[in-house]
Amino acid sequence: MEPTSPKPSFWRSFDLFSGLGDEALAALAGMAQRRSWHAGELLFQRGDPGDWMVALASGRVKLTLLTPQGRELILRHAEPGDTLGEFALVDGDPRSADAMAVAATTGWVLDRARFAALAAAHPELGMAAARYFCRRLRETTEQLEGIALYQLEARLARFLLFTLRQINGDDLPDHAVLRFEISQGELAAVLGASRPKVNRALQSLQEAGAITRQGEDWQVAVAALLQAADPAA
Repeated sequence: MEPTSPKPSFWRSFDLFSGLGDEALAALAGMAQRRSWHAGELLFQRGDPGDWMVALASGRVKLTLLTPQGRELILRHAEPGDTLGEFALVDGDPRSADAMAVAATTGWVLDRARFAALAAAHPELGMAAARYFCRRLRETTEQLEGIALYQLEARLARFLLFTLRQINGDDLPDHAVLRFEISQGELAAVLGASRPKVNRALQSLQEAGAITRQGEDWQVAVAALLQAADPAA
């Protein structure tokens, strides 16, 4: 038997759909189909037709670019509450990156025809999508700024702050706890640096009192991390 789609409240938890009313969310819940992927399985590859998107319910997916020389750049890690593939679904262009499950992953898939039907029946989806894409563009701009204009230690601090804001919103606490779900190698790929250099940057942040390792967790002193993120301020 096909699993029942989650309730509208599940869909409201995704930024792309958070602005929709109950009727639109109920329609969305009735359209989506459940899919699952094993760890190491590709959801899609760069250049594939972009005819569906997925709302992640569990697991983790990394989005990457691979150079002809075999160097991997990790664009981001998507986790439950994130959507994937929505850009290609809207503009009709091929996939712009590879997406691979790094853990057993489940999600709810919406194809282009159903997305278009939902948008036609509920015009508020257009504005919700515009707000979502603007936010993603701002995040991409910030990521590029960090890579191009800041030293590695500052880039790492900015990445940690970005992760904290994903969890806590813009009103950060004075002290917080982070647990990395990615390896140092994956973190290096995100920051565009080698693993040894990232390890040295982590040590520098520890020496500055911005982060403290406690088992698998990192205790974060937010004020010190903010200073490390923008040392010229």
